[in-house]
Amino acid sequence: MYTIDDLNVRLLSELKDIAEEMGIKNAKKLAKQDLVYKILDQQAKTEAPAAPAPAKKGAANQDDDRKMRPRRRENVTPPPAGRGQQKSAAADEVMRSADIEIEQPTPPQEDAPHSPPAPAPPAPAPQAAHGHEAPPREFQPDRQQQQRISNIKDFDGAVTSEGVLELMQDGYGFLRSSDYNYLASPDDIYVSPSQIKLLGLKTGDTVRGQIRPPKEGEKYFALVKVDNVNGKTSEEIRDRVAFEYLTPLFPNERLKLSTTPDNMSTRILDLFSPIGKGQRGMIVAQPKTGKTVLLKQIANAIAENHPEVYLIVLLIDERPEEVTDMARSVRAEVIASTFDEQADRHVKIASIVLEKAKRMTECGHDVVILLDSITRLARAHNTVVPSSGKILSGGVDANALHKPKRFFGAARKIENGGSLTIIATALIDTGSKMDEVIFEEFKGTGNMELQLDRKLSNKRIYPAIDVPASGTRREDLLMKEDELARVWILRKYMSDMNSIEAMEFLQSKMKGTRNNQEFLISMNG
Repeated sequence: MYTIDDLNVRLLSELKDIAEEMGIKNAKKLAKQDLVYKILDQQAKTEAPAAPAPAKKGAANQDDDRKMRPRRRENVTPPPAGRGQQKSAAADEVMRSADIEIEQPTPPQEDAPHSPPAPAPPAPAPQAAHGHEAPPREFQPDRQQQQRISNIKDFDGAVTSEGVLELMQDGYGFLRSSDYNYLASPDDIYVSPSQIKLLGLKTGDTVRGQIRPPKEGEKYFALVKVDNVNGKTSEEIRDRVAFEYLTPLFPNERLKLSTTPDNMSTRILDLFSPIGKGQRGMIVAQPKTGKTVLLKQIANAIAENHPEVYLIVLLIDERPEEVTDMARSVRAEVIASTFDEQADRHVKIASIVLEKAKRMTECGHDVVILLDSITRLARAHNTVVPSSGKILSGGVDANALHKPKRFFGAARKIENGGSLTIIATALIDTGSKMDEVIFEEFKGTGNMELQLDRKLSNKRIYPAIDVPASGTRREDLLMKEDELARVWILRKYMSDMNSIEAMEFLQSKMKGTRNNQEFLISMNG
C-alpha cells in the first residue's frame, strides 16, 4: 500500500512503472502529480472489496481509532458483574472492536445502527484523512484547458505579406507598408537580426514572405519565412554587388513615350528629348506651365509601352488634391508627402524610396522615378541638415545640397544589369533666391533637360515646351541614324524661331500624321 508521501518521494520513472503494474492507461503522458493521484485512486478501487487489510497502520489511522473507541464503548451494554469483571469485559470489547476495524473495514450501511451518520466511509480513509479527494477535481479543469490550448491551430505561415525593409540601429528591422508611405505603422512586420544576417538584407529590400500573428506580449507580426527578395530568390541576392560598385553607362535603350496621335506632349518628347533607361532628366519649369500634367502623361506612357519597368511617382511638398489626382490617374506606385507635413518626413520618404530603387536596380530591374520636385526636396534637406556655419546666397547651407545631389545622381544605366531612371522637376522664376541657387547647383548634372516656357502657357499653348532649348546628351545612342538626321534638319529649320513659333509650327505639321515616323517621312529633303 502506497501513501502520498511515499509516492511524492519516488522518481517519475518509478511512478510510471508502478502505474503500468496497476494497469493505469496513458501513464507515460501524465505529469508527476497527476500520476500520484491516479495511483492512489487505482489503489483505493482495488483494495475496497478485499477482506484482508495491511497489518500495519499509519499514525493518523491509529489516532482515528482512538477517537472512535469511546463512542463504541457507549453503545456496548456490559453484562451485570463486579467492577473487575466490568473492566476486563470493557477492555475485551475495545480490543475486539479495534480488531474488527483493523481486519475488516465495515461499509457505511452496516455501521449505521452503531455509529452516527456523519463519519466518512472507512474504505477511502487513507485518502480522505489527508484530503486528497478534492485536488484531482480542482486539477481536472486545468487539464482540460491545457488540452484545449494544445488543440488550437498553428497559423504560422498561413499569411503571406510584402514590405520594404528598414533596418534599425540594433540590428533588427521592419517591413514598411506602401499604404503608409513607408513610415512606421501598425502593419509593420518584424524581421529578426538572424534573418537579416543570413540573407544579407539591406535597407530598401522588398521582402515577400510568410508571417505569423503576434504572440502574447508581442506588438508586431513577425516574418517566419522569406519567399523572395526584390523578385529574386535568397540564393540569387546573397552575392549581389552593391549599387555603388556597379559600372554606370550612357543610356542606350530607349523608352518609347508616343501613345496616341493626339498626345503631342509625348510625341515631341520622343523627337527632341528622347528618354532612355538610366536617364537623368530634369524638367525646368516656371510656375503654372503644366509640369504636373506633363509628368502624368510621361508616367502613363511608360506604364502603357513598357510594363516591365517598375514606376514610382514621388511627390514632395505637393498639394493633397494633386496627390489624390495622381494616384487615381496613373498606373504606378505613388508615394507622397504633402506640404503640411514636417521637413524630416519629406527627407525620410525620399530616402526610403531611393534605397528601394537602388536595391531593385542591383537585382537587374529597370526602375523609373518621377520626382516632383527636386527643389522642394532640397529645401527640406536645408531645413533638416545641421548648420555647418557656411551659408550660400539665398540662405542655403553649404552641406544641404549634398543628399539631394546623391538622390539625383543615383540615376544610371548599369552595365550588364538594370537601370535607374530619374525624371525630376526644378522650379525657376518663383521669386525666391533659394530656388535660383538650388537650380544653379543642379544645372548641368543631368543628361536630359526639358525647358517649359511661361509664354506658351500664358497663350494656352500646350505642351508649353521650349523646343530649341530642350535636348538630350548622346541622343545618337537612343535614335536611329535616319531619324536622327531628320531631327537635326528640323532643329536647324527652327533655330531662328522663338518658342511660340516653333511650337505652333510643330503642332500644325504633326496634327495630320498618326505617328512620328509618318511625320518625319512627310518632310521634304
